[in-house]
Amino acid sequence: MRDAPSRLQTGTPKVTTTPLPVDEVSNTGLLASPSGGGQPSLRQVWAEKRRIMEAQNLEFGLDGPRSLWPSRIFSFGLAMFRSGVRLVGLHERGRRNALDVKLVTHSIAFPDLLPSFDGYRILHVSDTHLDCLPDLATVANRLLAGVEVDLFVLTGDIHGHHRAPLDASTGPLADLIGAIRVQDRRLAVLGNHDPAGMAEALDELGFDVLINQSTVIARQDERIVVTGLDDVHRFFTPDALHALSQAPGGFRIALVHSAEVADHAATAGYALYLCGHTHGGQICLPGGRPIITRLRRCRYAAAGAWTKGNMVGYTSRGLGVGDVRLRFNCRGEVSLITLCRSVPDV
Repeated sequence: MRDAPSRLQTGTPKVTTTPLPVDEVSNTGLLASPSGGGQPSLRQVWAEKRRIMEAQNLEFGLDGPRSLWPSRIFSFGLAMFRSGVRLVGLHERGRRNALDVKLVTHSIAFPDLLPSFDGYRILHVSDTHLDCLPDLATVANRLLAGVEVDLFVLTGDIHGHHRAPLDASTGPLADLIGAIRVQDRRLAVLGNHDPAGMAEALDELGFDVLINQSTVIARQDERIVVTGLDDVHRFFTPDALHALSQAPGGFRIALVHSAEVADHAATAGYALYLCGHTHGGQICLPGGRPIITRLRRCRYAAAGAWTKGNMVGYTSRGLGVGDVRLRFNCRGEVSLITLCRSVPDV
């Protein structure tokens, strides 16, 4: 089912239009192509550090390291909730809800958007977790078949269960992306459920994986800058904030798994911030109010459209589900966002 489009009018974003070479890529963090001379590439250095973090029983956020035990206790509580749902006969309803995914469309106006990008279409997909509920791949394929966009962005948590092989997630994703026509590029960032090896797996699917790095997309002689960060909820390093602050000038878009550095992006002058992580709550009160968002900061950005200063943000409710493969009062989604210089009155 496809929802009617919404229209968001923004204030004047803090943007510039500094000309950049078409192929310029700013490696402001730990990601680059392999280097010569027998030295490890920045990607290899990042991957080694990431694996060390993954092996520790800690989460690394902006507030410093914290124990994973609260998360494990939370997971135990979810397992009890799942059992309770079965006992009261609501499990099948919750599963049907999880498979009832919608395509939402938004037109967002930026008065300083470069003319060549007026009408630019971005497909935003997050939290696919296709290893958790494989049937979602069939649903999403049907929903997105024949969709044509300029840019396809994937904002993390491609994987779901850490014990599942990566191809349980990337195999269905490969079928999904084959249904979508993309004119420019496919960009991706990693989430807190994605191990370091997911970066290479996404490379093989044709994504440019941005890990604390910026890249440029050109139209005629005008350009926009897209900055992508490694997950900041569990695997934060200072490289993430450095990447935001040191990105090339221009109309800038941030791709981050979580909204937890939205305030930093707004301060740095980004126009648009796309993220996921929360699943919109997944299990919500009537009216879609999240009960739990798993955000440590920037909790105002738990779901849907929001603003921070002159920056517009959108937090996807996610395509997939986590260990509890159910949804209540919160439909999964993929988002089609059109950038406009102005949104005409209806």
